[in-house]
Amino acid sequence: MNKTNKFSPEVRERAVRMVQEHRGEYPSLWAAVESMAPKIGCVPQTLLEWVKREEVDTGQRDGLTSSERERLKQLERENKELRRANDILKAASAF
Repeated sequence: MNKTNKFSPEVRERAVRMVQEHRGEYPSLWAAVESMAPKIGCVPQTLLEWVKREEVDTGQRDGLTSSERERLKQLERENKELRRANDILKAASAF
């Protein structure tokens, strides 16, 4: 279930930078995002998620960073594989 990214990482970074640079010109983060999203060609919710993710990654907002999130996914996959292997070994030892 892979989703394809319509926007390259460079475009995302530039979009987030634009919002951050012009944030002070708007009464709220949402207003800045709503103004910038059409210029980039995405919906405001998508741009807001990019901005929030950048804020988490730079420590401006609480949450798991992108690298921590990726590590967690990797550990969960590994855990699932180990459980499956364990179940196979348990079933084999029952014979």
